Amino acid sequence: MAIHRLDLDEFDEIDYYLMAIHTSLEDYRLAYFINKNLPINLSKSKNEIHAQTKEGEANFSRFYYYDSEKAISWNLIQNKNEIISVSTNDFQNLFSSETSEVSTTIHLLPEFKKVDFFLKIDNSDEAVDFSEIQQQLNSIESIAAIYAVDTNKIKSKNNLIF
Repeated sequence: MAIHRLDLDEFDEIDYYLMAIHTSLEDYRLAYFINKNLPINLSKSKNEIHAQTKEGEANFSRFYYYDSEKAISWNLIQNKNEIISVSTNDFQNLFSSETSEVSTTIHLLPEFKKVDFFLKIDNSDEAVDFSEIQQQLNSIESIAAIYAVDTNKIKSKNNLIF
C-alpha cells in the first residue's frame, strides 16, 4: 500500500504582492487616481477590514476590483484609522461635568506606521509587471512614495487575510 504525504509548506506560500503608498489623499480620491492611471476599476467595498487591538477595534476602508480576464484581485487598503473615545473626569462640580475626547491612531500593519495605504494584488504570478505599476502610480502628484513591501518581514500577516 502506498503512503501519501501532504507537504504543509505549500500552504504557507504567499500569493500576493503588496505595495506601500505614502500620500495625504483621502481613500476615495486615491482610488480615483489609481483607476485613472491603471486599467482597473476599484470601487468601495462594503466589507471593511475589522481589526482588534489593545487600544480598541477599528474598521479600515477597502476598495476592491477583480479582473476576471487575468484572475487577479486588487485591494486598496487603509492602514491608519483613528478611534475617538470619550472619557469623563472623576471631578465634577455643581455646574459642569468635564468630558474629554481622546484620539488614538490604530494601524492595520503596526510595523508600517508611516504607510497610509496598501495596494494588495492577489494571485499575481507573472501576469502583472510590478515595476510598470509602480511607475504609473509614481506619476500621481499627490503620492509622496510608493514601494514594494517584503511580505516575509510582515509580523501581522493575519490582518491581510480577508
